[in-house]
Amino acid sequence: MRALITTIIGTIAPATAFAAANGLSEDNSGIFVWVFLGFCALIVVTQVIPAVLLATGMVKGAVSAAKGEMVTAATKS
Repeated sequence: MRALITTIIGTIAPATAFAAANGLSEDNSGIFVWVFLGFCALIVVTQVIPAVLLATGMVKGAVSAAKGEMVTAATKS
């Protein structure tokens, strides 16, 4: 049991020092940076919604055209 505790402590102690010295810098972005990024995300979302609607409309049109051709081909035979 003592060996297990020693092993756990031996692995956790260097890990905490490694996690404390990860070298990441502090983010000094102000509120204006976050507002700008939110505005950019809003623009992207408003552009994606019409693109999805257009794509679904094209798929529906292609499927209905294919069904119409299949019906026409079946009546000709």
